[in-house]
Amino acid sequence: MSSRRSGLQREVLSLYRRALRMVNTKPPAAQPKFRLFVRYSFKTQAAAVSPRDVSTIEHLLRRGRRQIEMYEDPKVRDCWVSSDMVQWGEKNKGKREGARDTASLRTSSTA
Repeated sequence: MSSRRSGLQREVLSLYRRALRMVNTKPPAAQPKFRLFVRYSFKTQAAAVSPRDVSTIEHLLRRGRRQIEMYEDPKVRDCWVSSDMVQWGEKNKGKREGARDTASLRTSSTA
């Protein structure tokens, strides 16, 4: 892959970074859930959409911006994570994701 990115790629990466920064503003107990929600949303959407389908990507960017604006509100303190998301997170642990994140998700989703 070339080192130069298209404008659309830069927008997607910018939105992803913004979402990850939003996670850091949430209470420490809820951060693993928000982080999993962000990772799951981006990865599953990326897998479902062709890189050449520009109109769909632009639609998802608009929808993602609105959703992140909603989650950036300080009144939003927690988010819902499905069991599918938890299973996906266990299978797709990122380099920075620790075992404590998914362990805390398992205990909070069963409670």
